[in-house]
Formats: sequence, C-alpha cells, structure tokens
Amino acid sequence: MDAARTKTPRKPVRKGYPRTLKEPVGVYCRVRPLSFPDQEGSCIEVISDTTVQFHPPEGVYKLNRIGNDKEIQYSFKQVFGAHTTQQELFDIVAKPLVDDLIHGKNGLLFTYGVTGSGKTHTMTGSPGEGGLLPRCLKMIFNSIGPFQAKRYVFKSNDRNSMEIQCEVDALLERQKREATPILKTPSSKRQVDADFADIINVQEACKVEQVDEDSVYGVFVSYIEIYNNYIYDLLEEASLDPIKNKLPQSKMLREDKNHNMYVAGCTQVEVKSTEEAFEVFWRGQTKRRIANTHLNQESSRSHSVFNIKLVKAPLDADRDNVLQEKEHILLSQLFLVDLAGSERTNRTKAEGNRLREAGNINQSLMTLRTCMEILRENQMYGINKMVPYRDSKLTHLFKNYFDGEGKVRMVVCVNPKTTDYEENLQVMRFAEVTQEVEVTKSVDKAACGFLPERRLRTQMRGGLGDEALVTELGLQSFPPLPLCEILDINDEQTLPRLIESLEKRHHLRQVMTDEFARQASAFSALLQEFENAVRNKENYSQGKLSEKDKLISGQKMEIEQLEKKNKTLEHKIEILEKTTSIYEKDRRNLQQELENQNQQLQRQISEQCRLETRLQGMVAEMTTKWQKECDRRVAATQLEMQNQLWVKDEKLKQLKAIVTEPKTEKPQRPARERDRGQDKPTRRSASASPVNAPPIGVRRRRSRSAGERWVDHKPASNVHNETVMQPQVPRAITVSVPSEKALAKCEKYMLTHQELASDGEIETKLIKGDVYKTRGGGQAVQFTGIETLKQQSPGGNRKRSSSAAAPAQADGMELEPTDVETRCSMAVEMRAGSQLGPGYQHHAQPKRKKP
Repeated sequence: MDAARTKTPRKPVRKGYPRTLKEPVGVYCRVRPLSFPDQEGSCIEVISDTTVQFHPPEGVYKLNRIGNDKEIQYSFKQVFGAHTTQQELFDIVAKPLVDDLIHGKNGLLFTYGVTGSGKTHTMTGSPGEGGLLPRCLKMIFNSIGPFQAKRYVFKSNDRNSMEIQCEVDALLERQKREATPILKTPSSKRQVDADFADIINVQEACKVEQVDEDSVYGVFVSYIEIYNNYIYDLLEEASLDPIKNKLPQSKMLREDKNHNMYVAGCTQVEVKSTEEAFEVFWRGQTKRRIANTHLNQESSRSHSVFNIKLVKAPLDADRDNVLQEKEHILLSQLFLVDLAGSERTNRTKAEGNRLREAGNINQSLMTLRTCMEILRENQMYGINKMVPYRDSKLTHLFKNYFDGEGKVRMVVCVNPKTTDYEENLQVMRFAEVTQEVEVTKSVDKAACGFLPERRLRTQMRGGLGDEALVTELGLQSFPPLPLCEILDINDEQTLPRLIESLEKRHHLRQVMTDEFARQASAFSALLQEFENAVRNKENYSQGKLSEKDKLISGQKMEIEQLEKKNKTLEHKIEILEKTTSIYEKDRRNLQQELENQNQQLQRQISEQCRLETRLQGMVAEMTTKWQKECDRRVAATQLEMQNQLWVKDEKLKQLKAIVTEPKTEKPQRPARERDRGQDKPTRRSASASPVNAPPIGVRRRRSRSAGERWVDHKPASNVHNETVMQPQVPRAITVSVPSEKALAKCEKYMLTHQELASDGEIETKLIKGDVYKTRGGGQAVQFTGIETLKQQSPGGNRKRSSSAAAPAQADGMELEPTDVETRCSMAVEMRAGSQLGPGYQHHAQPKRKKP
C-alpha cells in the first residue's frame, strides 16, 4: 500500500544532509492510569502493543456522532499501558532521537492530548520518576562528558549558527564571567536544588556507544513558550527597574541562510552537566503560564518548547586545539515540546482571560491538524497544495521538520475517563492523520573526513614506537659481547675477555648517562626559558586585563555619571513638558477665542454684503420703476399733444371743406391715431392675460367635456423653496422634460422657471400656455400668461405677487403688470418621428412695433 501511494515532490538536497528514504511520523499512545479506579469508569482498553479500543460510555455518550454505539479501534506504532514506566517509554521513544542528535541529525518530540491527560508528567516527570527531558539530558552528558570543549570555546550568534573562539578569547571570557558578581550561567559546582533533585536522579545509565573521540562537543539550551500566538523567552532576565515595570517582549521568527526557522534574540545558555541544564529548565519552568481550571489544577496555558543544541567540531592533527573553520562545525538540535491541552469551554467553565487562552490554544492545535491533513493529501494524491504553516507560530517554527529536516515523534496522551470520551476521539482522529504523513530521513555527516578513533590509534602508535626506538638505539651502541661458553677448566681467556667487554659497556653507559644528563640539563634550561616566556606572557595578559578592568571601571563611572545627568535632564524635561502643556493649553484657548472672533467678523461681513446687495437691488428696482413711469408720462404727453394737433387739423379741414366744398362729410381720425386708440385696451388686457396672435391656420380645439388637464413642467434643476403658498394645479401630469405623449393628453401647459433676482432671492415664474395640434402631427404650445412668485425675509419690504392676482392688495401695494409681448412670444412644437428623442424646438416671434 505504501509503495502505491503517491509522494510529494522531493525538496532539493542540501549540503550536509543527503536524502535517502522517507518514513512516517512516529506516533505513540500512552494511557494514563485512573485517579480513582473504583469511582471512575474507563472507556479505553489496551488490546495489544499497537492497538487501543474505545468503548462508548453509558448514558448521554451512548451514541456518537456517526449514530452507532460500536467499539472503535485505533492503531499506533506502539501503545504504552497504565503501568508503563518512564524508562520503558524513554528507551523506545526518545533514546533513538538522542542517538541521532549526537550523530548530527535533528529531532522533534512533542506530547499531545486533552487537558489533564498526563502530557507534562510524560515530558518533565515527577520526583522519583524523571520524564523524557531529564533522561535525554542524562544520556547526552553520559555520552559526551569526557569530550566536552572548555566553556566559551563555542559562541552562539544571532544567525542561528555557532562560532569558535581561540583559547585566549575563551580564557578571557571565562575570567570575565567569573569576576561578574551575578552569575547568569549556572555553575556545575553549586549544590543541586532540592525541588528537582529527585527528578534528575535517574538510576538507569544510558549512553551512546559510538562517539567520535577526535572531536569536542558543546551543549546549548534555550526555553520558550508560545502564549496567545506570541513567543516569549522564559530564560530572559527580568527587568530590575521598579518604576518602569515592562512586560516581557515577544520574539520574532526568522529564517537563516539554510532556510531553517529560529527564534531571533532567544537566550542560549551553555551547560556542562545534567544538573546545570535542568537548573536552567527549572528556572524557565517557574515563569511558564499555568492556571487552575475546572478540569486541572495546574493547566498549562501555553505551548512550551525546550531546545537542546549540540555543537561538534574536530581537533587538529596534534589533538590540542579545535579547528577554527566554520565549515567544520556540525550543528544538530532536539526540540522537546509540551503542547497545551485542547479543552472545551463548557467543561472548563473558563471566563475572561482563561476563555481567550483556551481559544488561542484550540486555534493553534486546529492549525497543526490542518497542516497534517494537507501534507497527507499532497503525498497521497500527488498535488502541491499550499500548507498554511504561517497561520500559527507553532507550525511556522517547525515547518522544516515536517518538510524533512529531521525525525518527528509524537506521544499521544489519553485519559481513560468516560467524561473525556468525545475529546479523546478527536485526539485519536488527529493521531490517525499524523501517522500517514511521511518525512524524509536524513543521515549523519562525518566531520572533516577524519576517521573515528584516530586519537587512540595515534597515541598507541606514538608511545610504543618511541620506546622501541630508544631501546634499539641503546643496544646497537654497546660493543658486542664475546663468546662466554667455558669448555675447559683451565680456560683463562674467556673470563678476562668478558670482564673487559663489560667494563667497556659500563664505560660507554657512563658516557651515555653523562650525555643524557647534559642534554637533560639543556632541555631543562630550554624548558625553564619556555616557562619564563609563558609566565611573561601571562603577566602581560594580566597587565592587559588589569588595564581593561581599569578602563571598564572608568567607563562604568562615566556611565554612572551619565545616568545621573540623564536623570537630571529627564527631571528638567518633565518640568519643561508640564510647562509646555500649560502653554499649549493657553495657546489652544486663545486660538479658540480668535477663531470665534473671526467667525463673528465673517458673519458681520457677510451680513453687510447681503445688505449692500439688497440695497443695490432696491435701487435698481426703483430706477427701473421710475424709468417706466417717465416713459409712460412722456408717451401720455406725446399722445395728448398729438390729439391736440389732430383737433387743430380737423378744425382746419372743416374750415377748408366749408370754403372749398359745400357738401359736409363726417370727420375721421388719422389711421395712426386710430391704431393707437385701438392699442390701449390691448395693453390693459395684457397685464391680466397676455395672448399672442393665434398661429396661422388654427385648427379646431378638442372637446373639453372631460375637463382641462395640465402638463406641469418642472425642470430637475429647480430648487424647492419650501414656501407656504405653492401652485396647486388640478388634474396635472408632472414632468421634468416635456414629451409628445404628455402634451397629447393635456390641453394646458405650465412651465415653472426659477432665476436669481437682483436682491439675491430666488424668483419663481409660472409660464402658462395652451396646447394645439400642428400640421406636422406634433403638438404646439401657445403661451398665454406669466405669473411671478417672490419671497423675502421679514426685515425687507419684499412682495409676494402673481400676475393673476388682484391689481391692488389690502396694504395698498401695487402689482407690477407683466407684459408678455415685451418678453417673448414662444411656441413649442413636437414633431412626430424626430431624431432628437422627445425633440422639441423653440420658435421666437419678435414683437411687431406699431407706428
């Protein structure tokens, strides 16, 4: 089945981490023992080493969401029952991860489950039963203890990498840290805290057998928590300023040059023993956020992440110093994550901050589950759907591990209580999905190509070779011994030759001893000189250190003085800020008063301008009125003079007729005077209802038996003046643009026209007319009258007048007559089939001047 499953396309192989095969995420299940077995019922049964079975509890949980009450089985890589010890769990789950860590491979181990299922106990442990974390630390230091580098040889930087310092720099930093009165780094020589002494007291000793003895190691630890989707450093030193009590600053996630995610600015502490490392962890554990809920007295309100970073660097050929090249450093990490438990608010009775914390915890766990489901879909169906790692800081931090940067292991903790049945089902479904996700396996990398156990073989070869060489040279320098076999009792030459040879050997030995003593004394002198040189260098270094210390002390004094000066300046600044605030308040008040006065002045100016405009309008109106009156009087005077002239002419004609003709005839007025006499009643009637001459060929008008209907033409640009007296037109069709259809239905037409009068007020004119049919099949309008509506304020002497009203009002004011002929003579003709849409045209007929 696994061979047929489609895989996600592999990522490009990175340097130092060659990819081989893929393996699924290792998911293990641990069942917590019941707190009160006699009172609580169990809904989980361990039926084998790899399978658990869920029994639906009685009562309200009898039917699950699917609708049946059958038992459900879930399989894991291995199942640990209620009686499993911490050591058995460690040997199977965490021990392979520690072995991979020492061989240069990364690992991720996290515990998952509902609140109160035993996750923290599994990870941290309890007195007498250390969890996975202290056992991992114990195994690491048991394996690399003799091969650890001196403190501060390795130095961490802010780019998620390590640097190597020389012995002199490391020595200077050690002396500097030892001279510091407050030790931030724990010391392995101090007594172990009694709070966690029983937790790290692990009886079983585990260690990695194959450790590279030609390299040195360094261990760095860090501890963070993810609370409300923000990252906080639990090892960061708290602020000592009692005045400015600042909250801890959240940290940001960054990506290094190898595209690995890390927490920027996180505190990394170098540790040299299990006790020292666990002391750092315990110091951060006291800062972790926990709370008392309805289901758990010490419920974790955040996800805790403890990082163990192992640095490995090879030694040089002389096995004395660490190689300084950065490319020789091998860095591996092991993340131990204790996830906060998923919970339902209706069971925990959470309110306020607890409710907000529960929502953020459930949201981050939901994002983790979504990422696992999408990874499984991509691998099963060969798609490349985007995984939402960035939706949560938890998944964003470990995205590289799910993409194949290391081995991933998960321990699912379950509580067999019947009340946790539904929550445990959700946990089982997530575990089932996670088991089907595959990550790429990585192999370890040998540092610099050095062979293992190089140091031991070199020491053995060097020691034995020097001793054999000295022995061989000493034997070759002595003269050979003569034949020592005595065959005759009277032989007197063998013994003397042997004695002579031994004396020569003794003499040669004495010479060699003297030479060795001489060379030893010379070597002692050289060694003494070397020691003197080293002592001089140490004295020089001490002098430099003392100078640096003096410089540092002087700088500290300067800093103290600057701090005092800074405080004084801050006090002065505070006083100046208060003074500035007072002045600023006064300035705002004065500014407000000035604005009020400016507004009042503007109102006065506008009122003055309005009065000037009104006066100008009144002057113009009076000027026009008197001009018309003058014209009328001049015309009347001229008419009177013409009449007098006509009377005289008539008298002269009568006299002439009497003289010349005997026949008497009736006198007649001249045509010009007759026309003028006929024009007078026309002018008087125009003020009431001015009518233009009817168009040529006036057709018969339609019947008015049904009543007259009006077309009320009100353009859209008109302004509603909200006056009490409004024109009321019965049986009217109101339009904004005249149309042939509307004109065909009506007999009367009225146009509402607005314009600005000379006094600045709006003047409304109602232009009335009759509707006729034209020869072209359209409609024509003949205007018959104009009514003028005016409005004025109570302070002025404005009039409301209408041309159709009475010529005189009760207060004695006169109405100005409206002469339509002097204004316009217009007709509107609607042509059938015109291309202008409604298509109306205005035809103006100028007034014909009378003689």
